[in-house]
Amino acid sequence: MRFSVTSLALLSLASVALSVPTVDVYDNKFYYSDNGSQFYIRGVAYQKDTSGLKTDAKFVDPLADEDSCKRDIPYLKELNTNVVRVYALNSSDSHDACMKLLDDAGIYVIADLSSPDESIITTNPSWTLDLYQRYTDVIDEMQQYDNVLGFFAGNEVITNKTNADAAPFIKAAIRDMKGYMSDKGYRGIPVGYSANDDSGTRVNSADYFACGDDDIKADFYGINMYEWCGSSTFETSGYEERTKEFSNLSIPIFFSEYGCNEVSPRKFTEVATLFSDKMTDVWTGGIVYMYFEEANNYGLVSVDGDTVSTLDDFNNLKSEMGEIHPTSAKQSDASASGTSSLACPSAGSNWGAATNLPPKPSKDVCDCLEDSLKCVVDNDVSSKDYGDLFASVCGLIDCSDINANGTSGSYGLFSFCSPKQKLSYLLNKYYEGQKGDKSACDFSGSATLASATSAASTCSSVLSAASAGATVSGSKSGTSATSTKSNSGAAHAVAPPFVGSLEVYFLTLLVALSLGSASLVMM
Repeated sequence: MRFSVTSLALLSLASVALSVPTVDVYDNKFYYSDNGSQFYIRGVAYQKDTSGLKTDAKFVDPLADEDSCKRDIPYLKELNTNVVRVYALNSSDSHDACMKLLDDAGIYVIADLSSPDESIITTNPSWTLDLYQRYTDVIDEMQQYDNVLGFFAGNEVITNKTNADAAPFIKAAIRDMKGYMSDKGYRGIPVGYSANDDSGTRVNSADYFACGDDDIKADFYGINMYEWCGSSTFETSGYEERTKEFSNLSIPIFFSEYGCNEVSPRKFTEVATLFSDKMTDVWTGGIVYMYFEEANNYGLVSVDGDTVSTLDDFNNLKSEMGEIHPTSAKQSDASASGTSSLACPSAGSNWGAATNLPPKPSKDVCDCLEDSLKCVVDNDVSSKDYGDLFASVCGLIDCSDINANGTSGSYGLFSFCSPKQKLSYLLNKYYEGQKGDKSACDFSGSATLASATSAASTCSSVLSAASAGATVSGSKSGTSATSTKSNSGAAHAVAPPFVGSLEVYFLTLLVALSLGSASLVMM
């Protein structure tokens, strides 16, 4: 049979275009976009640790090494895997080869947006410009692949009721990443959160991330579940109670990790229950932890160079996965009924997270701030010494402008800027409060006078006047910050003590950014 050049070209283009269908979220389930059939997660965590590395790298990108992907994907297929979870990616690396190999194998990716040294921290949560850049860099790299199922905006950041105040920062990250993809014209890849299984917070946490408007709430919710150990049952393991607890959740929920190893080798008898009718009305599958055998003894295989040796855990999981036949729902059927929306949990003794969210980090605001200061931290001061300087200056002035509180829902005007920018702002604020006395910009040599740029290129035009009572919201638009919270829950831009021309300037700028005004005039 002979083919024309045109026919061969069309065949070539078709072969390149072929890929797995994207997966969509509708109500509390995942569905294939091409035929509307239900998608269950049969996942494996896939990320090697840094042991044995000859560099000081913080993590090993598992999807940047084509040879490793070629080595491992056949074993993942043998386990009937259709999802891998990766915990950290290098956005500057190419992932084309591994993503194509995974696509060919029918395997999707759920990727954490954070990294070991760039994440929302449990003990001191914040949603900063640096984190925003890290998260969007990963999205920029991964959005091109149809087999990206979703992103996690955080993993086990909330560990118990004492740090539930971290929740607003994670939810702000979810909001801003969804908004970023929309603004960029990317596919709306689902974004969610991976939680721990803390008895005091698990229900409130799930409800918190599932509540609110579509542009704010999480698209899915994962829980790292290790309750089924050894030979257990639906009733005795805790699975029955967990299924009841999350039965009203309006977004997909799944085990973002599972596979207790208190009894070894693991039998994985929970797989049959997880994919049975007892659980599939609520749960959408799970991700086994983990592919690589390491010091924690959770591995399915042992890897030595190019050699892969399957362990008993691998064989047991393979056997269990081969026996599951979950009931499949159709998106067309779900659309007729739908799930009801959830009310956000009330703050109380077991849940101290505000529904008002931190503002979207703005590079323009931070750059303008830095360019307009007259008294700044000296470049020779080590960042390790910033803590002492913050303590000193905050003992002299109100520092709420740079602080963020996830319990009260109060977020400073510049809480998302870098530590150096925030410290310089405070030093300048004290300096201006002292009528520009040169000696007020010293702090034992840690502060220095600078030549401020009175009108940076991005800040030369702002609204003519700022209204201290102008209502702006951190919850939805995320474009402005707040120093106080009104009785109605709306945020207001309120000037702090020592308000001078600089503070008025930036209050005006923030209102301008939040309103998106096109009619700007010179101050």
